Amino acid sequence: MRSARALILLVLSCSIGQAYAATSTVGIAADGATLATDYSVPGGAGPFPVILARTPYGKATQASEAAKWVSYGYAFVSQDIRGTGASTDTVTQMFEADGWGPKKDPEVTLNWIHAQSWCNGKVGTLGFSAPGATSMLASGASSLLTTQIIENAPASFYGHLAYQGGVNRAELSGDSWDRTHKWRDNPSYNAFWAHHDSTAITAQITTAGLHMSGWFDIFQKGAIDAFMTRQHNGGVGAAGRQHLMIGPTDHGGSTGQLVFPVKDPSPGRTSMRRSFDDYYMLATGSGLGFTVKYYTMGAVGEIGAPGNEWRIANDWPPYSVTARVYYLGTSNTICTAPPSATASSLTYTFDPLNAVPTTGGQNLTLPAGPMDQRPVSGRADVLKFATAPLAAPLEISGGVSVKLYVSSNAVDTDFTAKLVDIYSDGREMLFLDGIQRVKYRNSFTTPSLLPPGTVGEVTIDLWHTSLIFNTGHRIGVQISSSNYPRFEVNPNNGNDLPQYSGSAIVPASVTTAQNTMHLAGVYPSALHLPVSSSLDADGDGLDEQAEAANHTDPNSADTDGDGLSDGAEVNTYHTNPLVADSDGDGLNDSTEVNTHHTNPLAADTDGDGLSDGAEVNTYHTNPSLADTDGDGK
Repeated sequence: MRSARALILLVLSCSIGQAYAATSTVGIAADGATLATDYSVPGGAGPFPVILARTPYGKATQASEAAKWVSYGYAFVSQDIRGTGASTDTVTQMFEADGWGPKKDPEVTLNWIHAQSWCNGKVGTLGFSAPGATSMLASGASSLLTTQIIENAPASFYGHLAYQGGVNRAELSGDSWDRTHKWRDNPSYNAFWAHHDSTAITAQITTAGLHMSGWFDIFQKGAIDAFMTRQHNGGVGAAGRQHLMIGPTDHGGSTGQLVFPVKDPSPGRTSMRRSFDDYYMLATGSGLGFTVKYYTMGAVGEIGAPGNEWRIANDWPPYSVTARVYYLGTSNTICTAPPSATASSLTYTFDPLNAVPTTGGQNLTLPAGPMDQRPVSGRADVLKFATAPLAAPLEISGGVSVKLYVSSNAVDTDFTAKLVDIYSDGREMLFLDGIQRVKYRNSFTTPSLLPPGTVGEVTIDLWHTSLIFNTGHRIGVQISSSNYPRFEVNPNNGNDLPQYSGSAIVPASVTTAQNTMHLAGVYPSALHLPVSSSLDADGDGLDEQAEAANHTDPNSADTDGDGLSDGAEVNTYHTNPLVADSDGDGLNDSTEVNTHHTNPLAADTDGDGLSDGAEVNTYHTNPSLADTDGDGK
């Protein structure tokens, strides 16, 4: 179906050979811009399914893809997005016309493709990184798409590209992308960002999708969010027809300082792309053979270490998970039992002019992937916590977060968190990191300053992983307030950004902050890890889900130390697994059950007016008989 907008076709050359057409170029008029477009068509009768690639890197970069897909029996269309390459209009913000906003370049382009005699009505998009972003956005612009292959791309430009946790991703969102400064001028999620958020319009998306990324990719969460929202809440044609592949790599396909065995999937990405489109566009082949294909990472260089393998699942997470709580305690510990202290806190100085340097992680131009944090973790402005060495491997697969209770003497500030795998040789290998601006702790749409000195709750989203911590390793968490230049520093004065003179921050535009993390009592700061709900790590008869529901320690079979396992207390005796003496009669539950055979839920089993504890410990009478000696008294 044609758009109401006028289409101007400027055919510069068209020469169809026996195997495929030579590249033909047209200009498509779209709301004041001319979109430079190349297309190639296979030889033969046609019509054909069509692959569309829209890119800011120059349509000529798609030449090898065009030849490949034409050889598969597809027509191929490549296009310079608005304001790049040979397409006009450089005053519109990059990507602003690539979705469902006032200007809908994908819709205009798809209408033109569907009007061509060589198109059979089935069109799919593909793209990696920025071209993947245009593919993601196109899904909301038109219902004329059949498939989408979206690789290493953001689903929400606000949360996955420009701002993470409400903090500007300085390394990614510079002037080359933010040419009109609209990104920097909109630090809160608003209508502008809603037009760049495909997760907000999931119900109107109707395309089958193949989403590919890496655990250390700059847009990792974009692939998972797009897969999840479309798979479960997408429109007809999208729901139930999404696929996810995620490996142990960064944006460029590397793995940082750890060399994971068999890091590349089999078959490779090229084969996956073709299998996916052949199945949905040509109705040939058996498809991908998976819904989710993911790499579970493990210890590198340790013989027999679990993990370091590709797995297949029906959904993400791959199994039901429970958020196991790891409390960040005093003395830099991490425990699954809450700290016994009633109050504790740690304070450090955050100086924006002396920020913690970015060392690995989900970076684009900076060194990326898992890297040893010891070069930066010894700083005075980094708080380090670690578990005891693990007695058994622990697998986590899913989303990870850190919940902190914090305060500051500054008007506003940031808090960062890192999840590290601490090897026995002391290496602190980074696997996830994140950040949260305090004023966006409750909402990304409406900032709310936390009054200086007031304690507030901040949740830092560390995104997702699949990792097995090996026996003898320690789980580590590192807390600070900066990770620069991956994230822009907080000026600590309520402003969104510091001022710059060239590449240097103007000192007068920032101030230092005394930031405090609270650890115990009513402020139990903690790490939340996705552990299989069916896991019973301590063998007490309660799985993770039941332990979480009962607030018991999943690593201790007898949380309250009363001699009865948590499972026995919950399932058999219905006593409180958190209190050694459930009925408060002076006898612990195990003594009542196993020694005196009294009711651990009744303080006075025999109803004689004396508590069971008093009868046993003070009067040495039988707590099961109201008249111990039969004298009628």
